Amino acid sequence: MNSLVKWRFRLVIIALLATAVFILGRYAYYLAKGNSSQGGHPHKVVERGKILDRNGKNLASQVTLYNVYVSPPEKEKIPELATELAPILDMSAEDIYNLISKAGSSFLLKRQISLSAMETIKSEQRNGGLRGVAAAPVPVRVYPEKNLAAQIIGFVGSDNNGLEGVEYAFNQELAAGSNVALTIDINVQHILEKVAGSTLAETHAESVMFLAMDPRNGEILGSAVLPGFDPNNYRASGNNRYLNLSAREHYEPGSVFKVFSISSLLDSGVISEHSEFICNGVYEKFFSSGEKVTIECADGRSHGRVRPREIIVHSCNVGAALAADRQNNEMFYQSMTDFGFGKKTGAWVNTETAGLLKETNLWSGRTRQSIAFGQEIAVSALQIMQGASVIANSGMLVPPKLISKITSTDDNTVTTWNNDINARRQVIRPEITRRMLSYMADTATEIGTGWRANIEDLHLAVKTGTSQYRDPLSGGYSTTDFIASCIALLPAESPSLILYVVIIKPRGETYGGRIAAPAIRETAEQLIDYLGIPRGRNPIVEHPGSINLTEELLPSVDTRIPNFYGLAKKTLLPLLLRDDIRVEISGEGWVRRQSPPPGTPIVPGMIIELELE
Repeated sequence: MNSLVKWRFRLVIIALLATAVFILGRYAYYLAKGNSSQGGHPHKVVERGKILDRNGKNLASQVTLYNVYVSPPEKEKIPELATELAPILDMSAEDIYNLISKAGSSFLLKRQISLSAMETIKSEQRNGGLRGVAAAPVPVRVYPEKNLAAQIIGFVGSDNNGLEGVEYAFNQELAAGSNVALTIDINVQHILEKVAGSTLAETHAESVMFLAMDPRNGEILGSAVLPGFDPNNYRASGNNRYLNLSAREHYEPGSVFKVFSISSLLDSGVISEHSEFICNGVYEKFFSSGEKVTIECADGRSHGRVRPREIIVHSCNVGAALAADRQNNEMFYQSMTDFGFGKKTGAWVNTETAGLLKETNLWSGRTRQSIAFGQEIAVSALQIMQGASVIANSGMLVPPKLISKITSTDDNTVTTWNNDINARRQVIRPEITRRMLSYMADTATEIGTGWRANIEDLHLAVKTGTSQYRDPLSGGYSTTDFIASCIALLPAESPSLILYVVIIKPRGETYGGRIAAPAIRETAEQLIDYLGIPRGRNPIVEHPGSINLTEELLPSVDTRIPNFYGLAKKTLLPLLLRDDIRVEISGEGWVRRQSPPPGTPIVPGMIIELELE
C-alpha cells in the first residue's frame, strides 16, 4: 500500500471515530440531563385511537408511561444513586445497586413507571440529583373495563399493534388515531356477563355464550363469552379464551332450530297451522336400500296429535320430522340458506364461521328430518340471532352488526360501518312470523318447555333447545356432553330485543328449558327496565306537584376519591379546574357511575371518569 493510500485510509478511520465519539457524547449528554429526546425537532407520535361503546364509554385507550434508563456513574457513587431511586421506582436499593454495578453502559432499569414517578425524577434532577438517569415516554394500551367484552375488543402486543378482536381488525385505523365505536352497550354487557358467570358456575359448564340484539337494526347490544380474560394481562390466559366464540364457534343448535324449520315449512305451504301429525314418541322410516331412520322425542315421550303450535310448545322432534317429510330436499335447503344458515353473517370483522349446511347431494335419508329439529346442521350464535331477526321483523332478515362507526381524529370524519357481505331481505311472509311468535309465546307459559323464562306483565316469545355434542374426533354424538340453549324475543307482540344463551357441556342437568330458560328470565328482568321496554310492572312515580330545592355541594376531593353519585353536572364543573388530577365527564344529568370507586387514594395525574344520565 503506497503512502497516499495509507494516509487516506487513516483519515477515514479518524473521521469515523470522531463521528462515533460525537454521537455517543451527545447521547450521554442528553441522557444525563434526563431527556433523551432533546436536541432536535421532536418526532410526533400519533396516539392510538380509542375503542368506545355505543354511548362513548371508553373501552380501550392509550396512556403514556415511562421507561427508566441509567448510565452507570463512578463506582463510589452507585450506592447513593441506588438509594435515591429505590422509593421512586418501588424497588429495593440492593437490587438497583446490583443491576447498575453489572452494567457496562447505559441500560433499561425499569419499564413503564407512572407520570408522577417520572415527574419526581425530573424534580430531583432540577435539584442536582439523579445524574445519568433518563425517563423515555412509551405508549401503553389500557382496558379500563378489564374482562368486559374482551373477546370483542381484543388486545395489542408489545409493539402496540393489534393482535386480536377489534384491535386487530381495525389496527390500521386505530394506529392512525381514529376511534372505533361498537354497537355494544357496556351496561347491557355487564348484565349479560354477570348472569353468564353465575350460569357457568351453577352448571359447571365448559363455556357460556350470551347475546343481546336489537332486531330492528341488527345492533348487538351485548356479547358475553365466558370464561374470558383480561386484555390488560392477556398472557395470563390461554389462547382459547381470546376468541369471539359467538362468531367463530359452530355447533348443532338443537330444538331452537325448530323456529326456523317450521316457519319455512309454513311459508312454503306444504303444511298449515291446522296440519296434524301423530307423535308416538318415535319416528321411523325405511328405505329400499336397507337404511333405517329412527328419531325420538326427548326421553321417548309421546305427544300424541300435534300441529305446528304443539311442535314448538312441546318441542316435538317427531312432529318436526313428519312435517319435514312434506318438503323436498332442494326447497328445504334453499329455505335454510334464505335464513342465512351456511353463510357468514358479516357481523364479525375477524374470522367468522359459515357454519355447516351440506349440499343436498351429500344428504342421507334422514338429513332433512334431522335438520328440522336442529341436528346435522351447525350454526354460530350470530347466525341464530340473524335468523331470529326474521321472526322479529315480519319476515325481514336484518344482519347483525358489532361495529357502529369510525371517527377520524385528523378531520373529524365519521364513517358509518356497513356490512359488506350481507343485506336486508324479505325471507318469509309477515303472517307466518306472527303465527310463530304466538307459538313461542305459548312456549313461555306453564304448558311449554320454556315456562321458566316467563316474567310477569310482559309476553316473551321463547324456544328452548338441547342438543348432543358431536365428538370432533369420532364424528359421533357424545352420550355425556350436551349443549343447552334458550332464545327469547320480547315483547312477543312487537320484539325490540332478542336474547340468546348457549351453555356448552353443562354437568348434571342438561335440558335447555331447565338451565338456560332461567338465565333468560333473570336477564330479561334487568334489561326490560334498563332499556325502557314498557310493561305493567314498570314503576309509576306520583309527584305531589311541588318541590324544595337545596344547594348541592361538591364533596371535598383531598386524599381519597369521594362518592359523586347523584351529583349534577354543574356541581362537578370545579373539578375540571384541578391541575393535579384529570376529570372526564360524559353524558348529561346526574352521576350514575364513577371510576375509580369511592375511597380510592388520590394519586397526582390520575384520571377520574364520571358518567351522567
